[in-house]
Amino acid sequence: MIKCIAVDDEPLALEIMEDYIRKVPFLSLAGKFENAATALRFIQDEPVDLVFLDIKMPDITGIQFLKSLKYPPMVVFTTAYGEYALDGFNLDVVDYLLKPVPFERFLKAAAKASETWSASQQKNISAGNNAIAMDAAWVNDYIFIKTEYKIIKINLEDILFIEALKDYTKIYTHNLPVLTLRSLKSFETRLPADKFIRVHRSYLVSLNKINCVEKNTVMIANQSIPISDGYRDRFYDVINRNS
Repeated sequence: MIKCIAVDDEPLALEIMEDYIRKVPFLSLAGKFENAATALRFIQDEPVDLVFLDIKMPDITGIQFLKSLKYPPMVVFTTAYGEYALDGFNLDVVDYLLKPVPFERFLKAAAKASETWSASQQKNISAGNNAIAMDAAWVNDYIFIKTEYKIIKINLEDILFIEALKDYTKIYTHNLPVLTLRSLKSFETRLPADKFIRVHRSYLVSLNKINCVEKNTVMIANQSIPISDGYRDRFYDVINRNS
């Protein structure tokens, strides 16, 4: 469903827009407004996908309204004045409807908005998939990790150990630790098994960084990491093969 609003200072025109919107299955009317200022306050709190917007209104025109938006939704201009068509083109609106608007013409504009919206959704999905792929891109001797609002490169040789927290996983390196939403299991299955080993439900350690093993604990960079019963046998098998 495309969430939309209608803005027009003429009550009759607004009623027609409301009626048209309700006849289109993929449109959902979130509100109707007789002035741009009220509509602006609404969409600042309730983002919408599409605005059917009159141009010539008192106080704030439809063009001023659109230009004031930092991240504008899709817009279909509805106006009785054909001379604003160039403004609509320059502002990259979806369509430009001249009043009185026949329903068939409105439906065509709605279909164009639906195509634009679908293309935008698909682009967002592709971007999301790319972000997931980049979230932990495992390449040779380094990985790319998405953390907060950036993607950083971490050399495998710099990783000391990795700890699973409640909602995050923390990667401890020679520098600052890095927080990520990737699960500890994903690191265990994809990091080289000859370099990293799980020693606890919450810990994955670098074999090269182990200083010593004592009383079922691993010491790495002055950090004591427990070895739990479920991982003890496999851990000592690996240690013994390399001793």
